[in-house]
Amino acid sequence: MTDFSLCIDSLDGLSVGDALGAQFFVPGTKLSDLFDGTAPAGSWPWTDDTEMATVLVAELRHPGPLDQDRLARAFAGRYDPYRGYGGGAVVILHRIRDGEPWRSVARDAFDGVGSMGNGAAMRVAPLGALHAGDSKTAALEAMRSAEVTHAHAEGILGAVAVAVAAAEAGWARLVRNRPTPAELLDAVLGYLVDGQVRDGVRRARRLLGASVGEAAYELGNGSRVLAQDTVPFALWVAANHLADYPAAVLACIEAGGDMDTMAAIAGGIVAAHTGRAGIPPLWLAQREPLP
Repeated sequence: MTDFSLCIDSLDGLSVGDALGAQFFVPGTKLSDLFDGTAPAGSWPWTDDTEMATVLVAELRHPGPLDQDRLARAFAGRYDPYRGYGGGAVVILHRIRDGEPWRSVARDAFDGVGSMGNGAAMRVAPLGALHAGDSKTAALEAMRSAEVTHAHAEGILGAVAVAVAAAEAGWARLVRNRPTPAELLDAVLGYLVDGQVRDGVRRARRLLGASVGEAAYELGNGSRVLAQDTVPFALWVAANHLADYPAAVLACIEAGGDMDTMAAIAGGIVAAHTGRAGIPPLWLAQREPLP
């Protein structure tokens, strides 16, 4: 097994979670309808979460540190408005596509505050998995990947938290020593500075024995589309279900809110640990093929 195989496994987990979660934005969708085996293969379209993740994975094939200029151009070049991008992301990517420097564009977002959205976190799990066993590098590269679109510290910290969790999950798979839920979240906390994301992950650690409903109520379910409203619960799910991919994704759906993004984050972390074999074959078949 190579590190890049962990990266691809994580991408599968992210994209299946994204595609399955997105089905529940269609009114009247029920689990029983999705899993009865009658739908044609590839009938679960993925969203901007997967589109940006595939761009990031393609960039990770280049040796050396992540090239931020090339990544920004790739994000803007592959941007498809019909994939469900948020309004802030649309403005940022259009401006980069028009030739403006990404550093200025990212800083200008949201009246000069920068984006604290969950977009950098939703795409980063495969990067973390690539650096299994080296969480420091995962954290640093996650920062670099986030900065091209997210200038706010919370948006960047959300990406760092997810990448470290994926790196730890992948390493646990390689050494066959699964961490306890508390150990996984402690490892993530070791790479976060003070802020709302860190506070949320601390609360997630205290809520490890809680129900899905209670955890989502206390941590958020992504409905505000912010890193601090999304990442703590997604990490809570991944920590509780690190060896059970279906349970992790279904917990995200049970919580409501931004189901596709939460399932993408949790799914990408968990699949770094379980591998592709942990994803139900029917779910893989139903996911729209990746580019």
